[in-house]
This record gives sequence, C-alpha cells and structure tokens, in this order.
Amino acid sequence: MQKYLEGLNEQQLAAVLHIDGPLMIVAGAGSGKTKVLTTRIAHLIGQGVDPFNILALTFTNKAAAEMKERVEHALGNTEARNLYIGTFHSVFARILRGEATKLGYPSNFTIYDTDDAKSVIKQIVKDMNLDDKHYKPAFIYNRISAAKNSLIDPATYRQDSYIQQEDARSNRPLIADIYESYQKRCFRNGAMDFDDLLFKMFILLSNFPDALAKYQGRFKYILIDEYQDTNLAQYAIIKLLGARYENICVVGDDAQSIYSFRGATVQNILQFQDDYEDAVVIKLEQNYRSTQTILQAANNVIGNNRNQIPKQLWTSNMEGEKILLVRTMTDNDEGKFVADSIKEQQMRNHLANKDFVILYRTNAQSRSFEESLRRHNIPYKLVGGTSFYQRKEIKDYLAYLRVILNPQDEENVKRIINYPARGIGKTTIDRITLRANELDTTFWETISNPDIDGVRSGHTDEFVNMINSFRSAIGKMNAYDLAFQVGKRTGLVKELYDDKSVEGVARYENVQELLNSIKEFTETPDEEGELLDKSLGSYLQQITLLTDADQEKSDDVNAVRLMTIHAAKGLEFPCVFVVGMEENLFPSTMSLYDRADLEEERRLFYVAITRAKERLWITYANSRYRFGNLVQNEPSRFLKEIPPLHVDTTYTGVGARGSVGAVGANFGSQMNQSFDKMPSLKKLADKLASPKPADHTPSADFAADDVSGMEVGMQVEHQKFGFGKILTLEGGANNKIASIDFGSAHGTKKIMLNFAKLRIVK
Repeated sequence: MQKYLEGLNEQQLAAVLHIDGPLMIVAGAGSGKTKVLTTRIAHLIGQGVDPFNILALTFTNKAAAEMKERVEHALGNTEARNLYIGTFHSVFARILRGEATKLGYPSNFTIYDTDDAKSVIKQIVKDMNLDDKHYKPAFIYNRISAAKNSLIDPATYRQDSYIQQEDARSNRPLIADIYESYQKRCFRNGAMDFDDLLFKMFILLSNFPDALAKYQGRFKYILIDEYQDTNLAQYAIIKLLGARYENICVVGDDAQSIYSFRGATVQNILQFQDDYEDAVVIKLEQNYRSTQTILQAANNVIGNNRNQIPKQLWTSNMEGEKILLVRTMTDNDEGKFVADSIKEQQMRNHLANKDFVILYRTNAQSRSFEESLRRHNIPYKLVGGTSFYQRKEIKDYLAYLRVILNPQDEENVKRIINYPARGIGKTTIDRITLRANELDTTFWETISNPDIDGVRSGHTDEFVNMINSFRSAIGKMNAYDLAFQVGKRTGLVKELYDDKSVEGVARYENVQELLNSIKEFTETPDEEGELLDKSLGSYLQQITLLTDADQEKSDDVNAVRLMTIHAAKGLEFPCVFVVGMEENLFPSTMSLYDRADLEEERRLFYVAITRAKERLWITYANSRYRFGNLVQNEPSRFLKEIPPLHVDTTYTGVGARGSVGAVGANFGSQMNQSFDKMPSLKKLADKLASPKPADHTPSADFAADDVSGMEVGMQVEHQKFGFGKILTLEGGANNKIASIDFGSAHGTKKIMLNFAKLRIVK
C-alpha cells in the first residue's frame, strides 16, 4: 500500500481508490473531506494520470493552496504544480485569457471588482437621467449578478415575464436597459466583472465547439470541493466539461448548504445521481472533530429536514460534556455571560483566547459581545466583518452626533456634509476648505458665518440650520431621542432602509442596533439604581472610551473570534458559543413562511453546532431592543429539536448575571434571594418560565390581507398567536408596528406588519 493511503478509514479509502466514472462523496462535518480529496488527487497521479489532465475546483484560494501543498507532500515531488487547481473564478480567468479573442475581448482584459462594477452602473444611471437613490447601484449590481449566475443575458432578462414583473413591482422597470448598457460598456472597456468569469466561460464552451472539445480532452478527471455551494452557472459548466469522460468527483454535504442568498442551490448535490445514473455514492460518516454529545445533538437537529441525503454521523471520541443552554434577561446580559464564561474557562481549564469563538446570525449582534470582551480586557478579532463601531454606517451616524456636540470637528463635518446627498459636492467642499485656510478659521465657521462670502449656498445654509436645530435640543432631549431625530430628519435611516440589497439590509440592521444601544443606555439604571446623566455627551464619552481599542491586541492571533455562522463554515474550535437563538432572529423572520428557507436556517444551525469540538454553549435573551423598542423573545424552535438528555440547563435563568462561577450550583438560591427583594422581577421570571401556550391552528379560509388597510380596533387572526385586537399602530407606512392583544394565551405582541401575515376578521 502506498504510504499516503495509510490512516484512511474504510469509506475514505474507497473514495480515494475509485478511479473512473462519476463519484459523489457525501462528506459529513468533520469527516476529513480535505484529506480524502487531496489523497485522491495524489492517488490519481500515482496511478499514472497526467497532472495536466486533472482539474480541481474549490471556493477559496486558501483551500486550493492547501490542497496543492498536501498533494506535493504526499507524492514527495513537484508533479502537483502541473495541476489545474484553484477557485472557479481563478481557473476560468486563466482559461479565458487564452481564449478571449473568440469572445471579442483582448487577452489582457480587465477584471472589475464589485466597486468598479458599481461605479460603471452609477455612471450609466446618471447618463440615463435616472434617480440613483431609486436605482441604487448596489441594488442594480445584485440584480445583474444574480442574472449572470443564472445564465440570463440582457436579452433573456428583458424577455422573461417573471423578472419584468419583479422589476415593475419594485418600480424599477428600466433594469433591463441598465443591464444591457452595462454589458456593452464593459465590453467596450475590455473588461469582465467577477460574474462574467463564469458567464463567459459558459458561453465559450456553449458557442465554440473547438474550445469545448479542447477542454473536455484536457480535463479527463474533474474534482469539485463544496459541491453543495455551486450555483447554476458552475453546475452547467461542469456538466459541459465532464460530458466526454464523466470522471467527475464531487465532494460536499447537503446538510451544510447555506449560501442560497449567493445563488447556491442545494439541488445540485441532491440531483447528482439523477444526472449520472451510474454514479457511485460514498458517505463519510465518521466524525473526527466533535464529542458524541455534540454530534448526536447535531444529528437530531438536521434530521428534521425533509429534503436531504440520509446519513448518520458517528464518532469514537469521548461522550463529552452536555451542551449548556443559557437564557439571559437581555442581549447585554448575554454579552456579559459569554465574556464571564470565557474568563472562567480560561482559569479553570487553562484555555487560550483562540480556543473560543462566538457565532451569531447577523453581524449587528456583535456589539454586546465586543463591549463585554473589552471590559474584561479579552483580545478578540472579528472575522469576515468590521468592528461594529468601525462600520461605515455606524461611523456616519456617530459623526452626526459628534458634530452636534462639537461642530468644530472638521473631519466629521466633512464626512456628513453631503451624506445623505444634499447637493454639496467635492468641488464645493474643496472651495470651503481653501477659504477656511485663507481666513485661518475652521470649516464650520466658514459655512456658518454669514459675513463670509463666496463659498456658502442654499444647500450649505440648510445643513448649518439643521445642525444648529439639533444643537438647540441637547439640553432638552436624552441621547436616544436626539439620536432618533437625527436619523429621521437627515434621511440617513431612510437611505439605508430603502436599499434592499443584502449589504443594504445588513447596514440598516447595524444602525438599528446602534439606536438600540443608545436606547438601552438611556433606560438602564446605574449600579446605584439611579438614572444619572443620560445625555448625548455622556453616551459619546462612553463609546469613545470603549472603542479606543489597542490595535496590537485586536490583531493578536491569540484572540477570541467573533463571526457570523456563514463565515465559520469550514472552521472548528474547542469552545463554541452560539448566541441569539430566538424566534425571528434565528430562524430569521424572512424564513418562517417557506419550507426551503426554513430548512436552510436549520442547516445553518447544524453548521454552528458542528463547529464545536469539546464544549458548546447555546444562549438566547428574553428581550432585546429592536427598532428602538424592547421586544420580548421566544426561544428558537430549533432548541426543541435537541434531545433534553444532551442539554444542561443548570445555568438557565433570568439575568445569568455575575461571574459564571456564581451561576452554577448557587445560582438558584442567589436568584431566589434577589426575587424576594424584587417581587416584580420574580413575577416576570415566573411568567417567562411558564409553559409555552400551544400554537394556534389557522382557520380553514385563512388568507393574509393587505396590511395597509388595518386600523386600531380591528379584530385580526395571526397564523401562530390566534385571534386578537389591534390596540395601537406606530411607525411610517413602510415600517408600521402594531400592538395586538391576543388574550390570556399570548398576551400583547408588537408585530411588524410588513413581515406578518394577518387576516382581518370580518
């Protein structure tokens, strides 16, 4: 036996030794798929296959480099350097360079990144005399990107009635024209964008038989990593390339398909056996990563999905500790609990910072954990995201608040003077700066002094008046009320709300989280129980001190990781905290009414669980601020899918405050003493701990009504909470929140009408 085959289990060895014909390796979490894939490549070469005839496609350059390095190590020579191995985009760009003239492009064509592409779109929108606030470049770019990844060219886009109806409903009927102009302009500029590298590769293979024959003959063996993450364009290209020999090996796990928002479709891996009737399927079900307890919990959760390839992961690892399920009063308490737990684990088990990861559903959730880790002086690193207070939308908002307190702050004045756009361009700003330098005065004094001529305009006067009106409210409003008015009157919140792209929604959520933190600051008593200074100045001072982080520490490799679950795929950690496990957050509100979306949310939870090697904490908060309101939460439905025998709820309780050591065996007695002193808290705790009422069975004729016609006093029916009466309506037309009394079973609920499905009871 070749040395590189040593150490493989029975299923891994079978996958490696399979040479010809289609093969699907269903690689469960932690089952050693990378080892199998690289060993299989090494074995092909060892059996005499020319490395030039092997194509291996991955989703990250890091994975490609690691695979090539492992193959070289296994063979003990440099043959692996002749492999065509890399990401889909890098490999196809390499091919397109050599075939570009067939498509009318120069061989040295430019590749536009996302910012380049958006800049071109912005110019086209301007040239067409369209409103770029309505035809937002980010939104248009995402529409075009989705079209290309579905192999839809401008002509097909224009002819597709469903797509045209979608654009008409969004009041953007000219996207087809923009798409067509965008493609023509890119072609004229000799440029392809990121999505073109897939789209043009498909066109090359489809429209040029000689090119298809050339690359079918070249790539006799094709291997694809993370096949469950492929989109339609990638699927179609692989079908074409592999049609001659069908020596296609795909490696993936349908249970870890979590990127549908990027165009990935789980159907690609689910239908592999339909595409290749003689396909061999090998399941890697032995997990080398997690304890038995963690793995059994993951199996139970994912078992609730209907649309999947059946498998049962197992491990010979130790049983391990139970999963700790922790309930806290608020999201801030959740942050404190996690930081306390990390500190305690470090002292008790001598663990390093890098042994811990905090996983959340959305980037906006990072705030409370960042703050708590900083207070404990625990180094941390955000992965796949910017620190909450360093995100552009947060810095823009805080810039307004800082200018209100100190308008002489020139950098922040310049940051916001034309955001949102108010007709004060770069030329004007440069002219004001020059004039201020000439007069040896500040930028603000130059635009606010009526005696200074030549630089002021109606637009600058409006800006000055707006800031001054905010300044006059400093002593009359608390920090939250003033910050809320800033977001409303400047149009900053509306600007973000109107952007429905994936990035736009995330930015809007982040700003809402900032407002939530300010609201909590104004309403949370100090340790003495008094509401002391809750002014804007006090808040900004707190934030400034809190965010003055030591750069060396934040970049330290020995740091706690914070990341979304999407960013954690493929990683593993000894200790994992999965936080924010609440209905409408995880699973998200947008996924509750579609089985496919809900199953993807469950796969996301499965991915989160299976990142843990030794210890797993799952936390949720009874309440958190959302859209400026304190919202009561229900535990995520997914928590019920974990068998009780795998869960330890010793730590579960209202607040979970103080050090973790105080939360164990002594937690109950300590909290009982506190409740005796605070009867209202005990009443709240009893209410939260009471059995959850049964969900409502909708009426046979249930059909959601138009929410715009709902009024106070109306009787309505909710799919889950049953019949209720609308008590109040708040917010604007696009963000209306209803308080609905659902009686003793569910009480009064605050519901965002845009997301709710309600029937008006006639």
